Amino acid sequence: MSDLVPMTRDRYNEMRAEVEHLETVEMPKIAEKIAEARAEGDLKENAEYQGQRQNQGMMQAKINQLKQALANAYIIDPTKVAKDEVGLLATVTVKDLDYDDEEQFTLVGSGDEDYDTGKILSSSPIGAALLGRKIGDKIEVPVPKGKLRFQIIKIDYQV
Repeated sequence: MSDLVPMTRDRYNEMRAEVEHLETVEMPKIAEKIAEARAEGDLKENAEYQGQRQNQGMMQAKINQLKQALANAYIIDPTKVAKDEVGLLATVTVKDLDYDDEEQFTLVGSGDEDYDTGKILSSSPIGAALLGRKIGDKIEVPVPKGKLRFQIIKIDYQV
């Protein structure tokens, strides 16, 4: 699997802004709280100090994760995507071949997924199986209880 992270320019800019906010606003707040807790005395028995150090570590881990995603990002321009095949930002209507009903998925990049609204990662098993496919194609997706079988009936890009 590739380490590249597909995303739109808007998502990339949002992530950059989030990193900047975390580094320039949130981390200094935590550092200030650590300094206040340190001034209270014995650090081994100081729960506030220990808690703020833990918050600092979690915040730094989040910053590192976001920076890694930004470093591996490749920007998808929705206006330049082939409209006749499934790609990032496509809303795909599929027919479940086992239950004869329709489902709809929108393929998105990391951080934009919302499974309740049908926005799935393009790197998820279903997303990966749909990528590059065209209307009429049939796909099988291995799942723990067997296989999901779909046929693509519509591809739509809201650009």
